[in-house]
Amino acid sequence: MTTEPRWFSQPYPPEGASAAEGIRNQLGRPELDLLTILVRESAQNSWDARLRQSSTPVDYRIDMWTVSPAHAGAWRGLLLAGAPNSAEEFPLRETLRGGSLRVLSVSDRGTRGLGGPTRADNAVGPDRDFVSFIRNIGEPRDTALGGGTYGFGKGIFYLLSKPGTVVVHSRCRTVEGGFETRLIGCTLWKSYVAAEPGGDRRYTGRHWWGDTSGEVVEPLVGAAAEAVAQRLGLKAFGPEETGTTVVVVDPKLDDLEPAEAAAYLGDTIVWHLWPKMISTDGAPPAMRFSVTCDGVGHPVPDPRETRPLNMFVAAYETMVGPNGSDLECLRPKRHLGRLGLVKRIMPPLEPTRASRMLDIEDLIHHVCLMRPAELVVAYHPGPKPPSTSQGYAGVFRAEVAMDEVYAKAEPPTHDAWNPQSLQRPESTFVHTTFRRINDALEHLLSLGGIARPGASDVALGAASSLFSGLVGGAWGIGGATAYSKPGSTVTRSSKKNEAEDIADRPVLGRQTPTTPLDVPMGDRTAPPNDGPALRDDAAGAGPATPRRRPRVQYVGDPYYDDRGDTSVLIQSFRLPMPGLQRVRIDLAVTLPGAGGRETDPPIGATMPVLIGWEDDAGKLYSSDAQVIEGGETVWRAVVRPAPDTMTEIGIKVEAVRTP
Repeated sequence: MTTEPRWFSQPYPPEGASAAEGIRNQLGRPELDLLTILVRESAQNSWDARLRQSSTPVDYRIDMWTVSPAHAGAWRGLLLAGAPNSAEEFPLRETLRGGSLRVLSVSDRGTRGLGGPTRADNAVGPDRDFVSFIRNIGEPRDTALGGGTYGFGKGIFYLLSKPGTVVVHSRCRTVEGGFETRLIGCTLWKSYVAAEPGGDRRYTGRHWWGDTSGEVVEPLVGAAAEAVAQRLGLKAFGPEETGTTVVVVDPKLDDLEPAEAAAYLGDTIVWHLWPKMISTDGAPPAMRFSVTCDGVGHPVPDPRETRPLNMFVAAYETMVGPNGSDLECLRPKRHLGRLGLVKRIMPPLEPTRASRMLDIEDLIHHVCLMRPAELVVAYHPGPKPPSTSQGYAGVFRAEVAMDEVYAKAEPPTHDAWNPQSLQRPESTFVHTTFRRINDALEHLLSLGGIARPGASDVALGAASSLFSGLVGGAWGIGGATAYSKPGSTVTRSSKKNEAEDIADRPVLGRQTPTTPLDVPMGDRTAPPNDGPALRDDAAGAGPATPRRRPRVQYVGDPYYDDRGDTSVLIQSFRLPMPGLQRVRIDLAVTLPGAGGRETDPPIGATMPVLIGWEDDAGKLYSSDAQVIEGGETVWRAVVRPAPDTMTEIGIKVEAVRTP
């Protein structure tokens, strides 16, 4: 006979107990939203519960769905049995009486499940996962180098549920070596007073749903648990599969549509859990992630292919490699951890809801802080780089021996290191960590480790916009403007050699003259206002022979883009005049406010380099000079810019004579 689960509401015992409100408030008032905290806390629980002897990645997934009509009756019938009568004291009643019911589940597999004793008074050994998650509050962590500290993070499941209710479905190993399935429901709402025949009675606001046949409510186990889980439409465990699924009833989605919430969860996962997604030393990633909504999968981005997280991945690889640096505290002497930094020219960042939640908008200038568990604690902002087209990323991982210090500096949501919450010398270690990181960032942003005297506070990219009204036609990241109009007419000069033509550049408001080309053209009629006509006769006798010459027409401003691990500068252009024409690049470094441009680098400095010419199909030609058929086709000059500079791009064009 299958045991029918019922609700049990906890009365205050004579010795007192924790009220539900106090437990719900233990997360404090975090700056992160509930969905983000859910990802961080639940993934941390899953990581701490991994099977240590297994090399298989932990499977972590979030699923949202509307309970189907086939299972809706079971949800309403089973989860109302024995429930308190007042909807104010037990809002799940109204939730189940409503229309469609939505749920969100967080599942892990390849973890040990919620094993150990089911009663708190029997949980005296090290295996007490069930009572730690279901019954007790605030237990210190029992996982060495684990992410969790005092077990408050599980409160997020109740906060995310509008009626404060979850259903927990788990499978674990037994002491005898077999497997056991467990199913229990929990509600955490608020304390209340109920009128009863013997007089008013106070209740804590904590409720459990399960086997109430004994003196303590117990989970359904074995076949009974599997039967009820099937009636609710929960996914069954495999024959030798262990793990846990926590089902949040009627989740709060911050006014997002379910599909929007799923996309946001996928983006949030990669921002907060990317260290678990990357493969190092040929080993598989530590965890696998997936998100679905109503059976439709939503992608979890690859951090190696996602800007700007690929910079943090590069910083992590620097940190674990020979170029990483050790951070030390000298008084008292202690090794704090390892730091890796990378700096790149990068395109402007397109912020997302997930990045904005971390106060990361348009520029990366952050160091990712993590403990040895390699779960993201926070993104520590450093000084902004001197150019808006530059960014840097860092990763700091605490030393194993210092893990306890940094863990104690974290709030219940594990999203900061607060040295003011510690006593000396532990507070000194955390303060020194931030000082050492800031010292390294100042070195990264200086030239040769020496701060540049008199450096302007205006970033170079921003300065270019400020100067644009003074230096006509100059674009901040280095485009050149074609002052002569395409199609302007010239006359055939006497036996002039064919020369190159480059779009004119401004230099302090002066326009560089352009050398005319000897180009045979069919149209000899100069359009109005198309420039002066040059005569072909030295003495001024005879009619002028107007000739059209090739011109470069720049398409939009230069922009940055990613090509693999390389940030490049791209200038789109077209050659509006028909015929074969040869293009070459002219690159320089612009010095805002210094009155010039440099084409010869100082000793030890780098200059911009042409990577190639890209056609409209995306094919790249790596030649220095490229022959192009004129017309409306847009081509792109792809340039590797020089660090710490503004790159100026000019494109020269000449006609290609045909026999």
